[in-house]
Amino acid sequence: MNEEYYRAEIFSLNREIRRLNRQIEADREKKLPDKMNPFNNPTDYPDFSGDYSDIMPELDAPDCTIPLEPSPVERRKIKRFYSVGGWCVLGQFILSNILMLVAITVLRIVIKSENSGVSGDVIVSYINSSSIFAGLNMLVFIISNIIFAFVGLKMADIPKTQLVRTRDFSFAKLLQYCLIASFLWTVSVLVSVGIEDIFSHYGYSIDVMDMDGVAVTGTGFAVMTIYQCVIAPITEEIFFRGMLLRVFSRANQRFAVFASAFFFGLGHHNIPQFVLAFITGCFLAHITLKHNSVIPAIIVHMFTNTIPSVVSYVEENFGMNGTIFAECTILAMAIAGFFMLCLFRKNQKIPSATPAQSRRGIAVAKNSVLLVSAFVVQFVYTLFIL
Repeated sequence: MNEEYYRAEIFSLNREIRRLNRQIEADREKKLPDKMNPFNNPTDYPDFSGDYSDIMPELDAPDCTIPLEPSPVERRKIKRFYSVGGWCVLGQFILSNILMLVAITVLRIVIKSENSGVSGDVIVSYINSSSIFAGLNMLVFIISNIIFAFVGLKMADIPKTQLVRTRDFSFAKLLQYCLIASFLWTVSVLVSVGIEDIFSHYGYSIDVMDMDGVAVTGTGFAVMTIYQCVIAPITEEIFFRGMLLRVFSRANQRFAVFASAFFFGLGHHNIPQFVLAFITGCFLAHITLKHNSVIPAIIVHMFTNTIPSVVSYVEENFGMNGTIFAECTILAMAIAGFFMLCLFRKNQKIPSATPAQSRRGIAVAKNSVLLVSAFVVQFVYTLFIL
């Protein structure tokens, strides 16, 4: 064999080495799936839902794609998150009712033992009118909301710190959100009045929010106001937007927005507050997705709950002039809120669902016994009260 033969052989080997190196580089550059947005949905907020490879480990492989229909294993893992949400809704409902029933029963027994000649109706009236009922109500829902919010986060392996890692939030946006909330509150009131008129036409009443005789003492009013305007927004947002929205968002954020808002509305157990809670709940869920935190929703929720308290105070203490001023102020804020909502919706829309995500939303959730049970229990209880 001559020298030219060896040179040709070496040249051929070098060319093959270069080809193999190019192939290796190409393999390295193969696009890996985005595990934070595996459905390639441009309307989703990918940081919120978490790493989808926890549900579908195949995403760690290059060029892996999400099938249109979930596999039995993927379906089972998604359903587990829906079941966690359903279990926590059920647990919160059961615990809050048991705690309240036990506390009221014990109080009645204690008061009766100290005042044997007092009737049961008088004792109940005293409990309701004083700060006792307001304080118990606040304590019960602090306990039940916080316990099951953290239980749900633990079961879903979601770090609690994710609830408050706020991004891209400013005072200007907070002002915009509060104006939008005032518009949604006004719309909700008008819708509720319309529904009540329809029911009253047929001899039914849906106004179960009779607060006459409840927390009428100075201390009772103060405790109830603190609960409604401060404590309830914090604990409810931690439960519904902090835990429930995140648990439901694993595969379909659009489903999570409406499902969490629906349970938020049902949790109030009356039609007027359901309307308000559902409408504002969708908006609060949206800004929670956008800012990846419950902090904006908590502040806006506080503002929304404060509106009726301020209006009632002004009307009661400043007569007709106060009523006119309050109504004009609310109307002006609602008009401004309408334009702010149009501006917000122009740039920010509730996430839509891809075909693959649609098959991982209600199509899977309806097979979760715990989630369906939570809906049935809340719905039947609301009908019972009505």
